[in-house]
Amino acid sequence: MRDNTKVIQIGDKKIGGGNPIMIQSMTNTRTEDVEATIEQILKLEKAGCDIIRSTANNEEAAKAFAEIKKYIHIPIVADIHFDYRLAIMAIEHGADKIRINPGNIGGADKIKAVVEAAKAYHVPIRVGVNSGSLEKELVARYHGVTAEGIVESALDKVRILEDFGFDDIVISIKSSDVLMCVKAHELIAEKTVYPLHVGITEAGTLTRGNIKSAIGLGLILHQGIGDTIRVSLTGDPVNEIISAKLILKTLGLRTGGIEVVSCPTCGRTSIDLIGLANQVENLAADYEHLNIKIAVMGCVVNGPGEAREADLGVAGGNGEGLLIKKGEIVKKVSEENLLSVLEEELKNWKD
Repeated sequence: MRDNTKVIQIGDKKIGGGNPIMIQSMTNTRTEDVEATIEQILKLEKAGCDIIRSTANNEEAAKAFAEIKKYIHIPIVADIHFDYRLAIMAIEHGADKIRINPGNIGGADKIKAVVEAAKAYHVPIRVGVNSGSLEKELVARYHGVTAEGIVESALDKVRILEDFGFDDIVISIKSSDVLMCVKAHELIAEKTVYPLHVGITEAGTLTRGNIKSAIGLGLILHQGIGDTIRVSLTGDPVNEIISAKLILKTLGLRTGGIEVVSCPTCGRTSIDLIGLANQVENLAADYEHLNIKIAVMGCVVNGPGEAREADLGVAGGNGEGLLIKKGEIVKKVSEENLLSVLEEELKNWKD
């Protein structure tokens, strides 16, 4: 379980051993386009990304890590497939961790070369196994792709590295099948002390991917399993960070930042609640240093009562709303001024 996993140093971050769960994402730029990659990483940092991964799929990309690291402030992981030389090159050019599948990197001599470079530069290796790339013999043995097969594959890869005297390891086992992924993590957590990177791979677009990730990560993390997470979404990776933070906060695994609650709207709603709630969500992102709850309610039936339970809230009326602060009605505000009044309150908020 999380408190008992081995502590691994990644750049200036520590994972495992009960350290806070880190949020990861992956750039979707061409890594050799240094300017674009840096720009995206800085946006992800601002959103709350703790560790970033970038592909090292050619020599230019692998060498680009040296320049990228000059301008970013979080550890960067090199994602490697098939070519062991790119793994070594990325390590030599500053990657804080590398992600490989020892099963597709080449023979024992090539794996050993990568391990020796990782040892020399004190760079941990993340062993990644996905259900979609499970070995044919394991598929045959378990009569299909199964959680048991995924776990056996991952531990086989770990043993390869251990046989070379390397134990600076993080394990990642992923599947797009949520319940299979959950079961695999339950199984592997009982079999290893290495920290686990958790995610539902190829989860999908924003809505589908968020639902699958929230259910899968929620079931896994709530059992005390997992040391880093990624919400894999098809789209802007900033959305991955937003979703990951919300999952951790909902599970009580991360505190801080504004929690926005809003009603689902109904026929009683007489202000543009949907637009206002989205504007408040965007506004709240600029006040991550505050640890408060904001309620955005759409009518006078339940609104005042619900808003009183929040630190700050509005309850909509007919083209207007009540501003409620720490349970007390402060004043009535026209609809067009609700957002600006809320922002002024946030600017001057004192606990």
